[in-house]
Amino acid sequence: MKRLLGADDSLDVFGVHGVGGILGALLTGVFASPNLGGQGIMDYVANKMSADPYSIGSQVLIQGEAVLTTVIWSGLVSLVAFKLVDLVIGLRVPEDEEREGLDISSHGESAYHA
Repeated sequence: MKRLLGADDSLDVFGVHGVGGILGALLTGVFASPNLGGQGIMDYVANKMSADPYSIGSQVLIQGEAVLTTVIWSGLVSLVAFKLVDLVIGLRVPEDEEREGLDISSHGESAYHA
């Protein structure tokens, strides 16, 4: 999928944290069910379990809405941050410096002796 989208994610950060986090958030709605050993829904105002029967489907839907909200919010904030950085200092080094090697152009030394 990474190659198909052309994503530059050399450490698989999204594959590990993003997919794992989304899956975990959605499955919280499943495993919170009292029928599966979960706690169900606690009413912290009355300090007792909710009288409403627990519905796995509705809780997974609520969890999905939260995941979608988080993805949209994170995407918008990241877009603003990337645009600000791009305007102020730029996101990439010039192509000739990249071709020469960033050790030499940015630090003035060579990391690997050929």
